Amino acid sequence: MLVSLTVGKVDAGVTVLLTPDKRLIEFPSILLPPDITSGSIVDINVARNKNSEAAAERAFRELQNRILASFGSAEPSPPVLRCRNATQTSVVLEWDPIQLATADLISLALYRNGQKAGNIPKPLSMHTTKISGLAVDTEYTFHLVLRTTAGTFASQRVTVRTHKMTDLSGITITTGILPSAVREGLAAAVERIGAKIVDGVRIDTTHFVTTEGRGLQWEKANELNIPVVRPEWVEACERNGRILGVTKFYLDAVRVGPPFDNDRPSTAGTSGGNTTASAPAPPQRDAPQHRPSTSISSQPPLPNPEEDAARQKEQGGIESSDSSEDEEDQEEQKVKSGGQDEQKMLADEREEKQLASRPKPTVEDEGDETQQEEKAAASEDENGGKSPGDGSSFQDVAL
Repeated sequence: MLVSLTVGKVDAGVTVLLTPDKRLIEFPSILLPPDITSGSIVDINVARNKNSEAAAERAFRELQNRILASFGSAEPSPPVLRCRNATQTSVVLEWDPIQLATADLISLALYRNGQKAGNIPKPLSMHTTKISGLAVDTEYTFHLVLRTTAGTFASQRVTVRTHKMTDLSGITITTGILPSAVREGLAAAVERIGAKIVDGVRIDTTHFVTTEGRGLQWEKANELNIPVVRPEWVEACERNGRILGVTKFYLDAVRVGPPFDNDRPSTAGTSGGNTTASAPAPPQRDAPQHRPSTSISSQPPLPNPEEDAARQKEQGGIESSDSSEDEEDQEEQKVKSGGQDEQKMLADEREEKQLASRPKPTVEDEGDETQQEEKAAASEDENGGKSPGDGSSFQDVAL
């Protein structure tokens, strides 16, 4: 179809064309002849290209088929969950690798008893998880929920019951450095109680048994907070028929020594020619004897060490090989306690001697002494009331 149009305004990019019925059409200037101006008339022939339409339709259909084959033929698969191991207070769950097909992963969540317990970190590379802190002999239900850009998919529900305290089948042991004889005995004990030994430290390892704290496996067990115990723990569990705490069996715990009766020294007869003398009891010193208080005029008796020693022997005092040291201690105590009494006694003796050596005063002497006292009182009044003996201690005043 041929159409004639009148050129209106010409711009660098768009040219305005006018139809015979006065309609405006914006047409690209690059498709018009270069010498046109305003008022020029141009003829445009318009026709439908059916061959091009059929080719475009075929290309579009092929593209749709490729998209359907790549993204529409497969869809994500629901997770496959199962229980790997169960103990008295924990459960280890595992699942097959996640099949997303062409969808993108949004999240992978774990549900316990119908309630969300949390999201699984790194679900594309992590295929196991451990749930701890469960109750003993209790039933739990777990399932996974996978969310993708292609929809939401849930796994089947797995019911797990935690073990009783007498059920030792959930114990999973990884061994460290052990002597050959100890390792053989440990393997036999583990088989008898229904537990199992695995190679290497895994997520389901419940205990790490070793006699030496070294090695790569020992370091890995410490990183994962797995109890590191001695082989005696397995023997104790078998002997008691139930799982025991590991506090007393830690590798770095203080070991309990032999019974106290074996180390106790015998005080009776001996057997086998070996004698153990009992340690002598420490001597008990007699408490210092309190002497009865006497009046000021009475004189205390002089301390006599021999009489005190004899008195102590009569009263059941100290009789041992260390009597000499005890006597010295007693003498020191007596010297300390009787030192003041001796000093007082010596002072009294000196006073008595001075009194005995002084002549008895006569009547005349008494008169002279009275006159001397009157003179001394008069001189004291003249000197301002101060006597020569003021300021002296009692021991310095002559009688």
